[in-house]
Amino acid sequence: MRYAQGGGLTAERRRFREQIRFEAGERFARGEKNVVIAKDLRVSERSVERWRRAWRQGGMAALASTGPPKLPKLSDGQFAGLEKELARGPAVHGWEDQRWTVARIRAVIAWKFKVDCSMAAVWRLLHRHGWSWQSPARRAVERDEHAVELWKKDVWPQVE
Repeated sequence: MRYAQGGGLTAERRRFREQIRFEAGERFARGEKNVVIAKDLRVSERSVERWRRAWRQGGMAALASTGPPKLPKLSDGQFAGLEKELARGPAVHGWEDQRWTVARIRAVIAWKFKVDCSMAAVWRLLHRHGWSWQSPARRAVERDEHAVELWKKDVWPQVE
């Protein structure tokens, strides 16, 4: 994968790459060759050529980072609020069983934060924050352990 899980670069990595482009811009002004700049900055010549073309057209401002391609649907604070809502459980939000589905989480996001997003966007949001798909245990919530033990002790020997 080219970028970290969840895609894109962190703000720190964007600043780091921007500094490399700015350093290249200073060297363009001094008249240094692309090959030398690429070798010193440990980037491809193609990148240096692209940066030089942008620098000629717009100066140092053209080398500045444009920021993330798109802001996330929920801020970090909002996601923390969503995690609290999820921790409260589905029953609190009107569902009878104890399963969170992407559709239910989408409904909670729409209700709590007034943000409309697709099922895929909810899945990517959860994945980006380290949540993963979980398979429920194949055991009923209403299971009576005492009754199971009695059945094993009394009924099962008769079956054998």
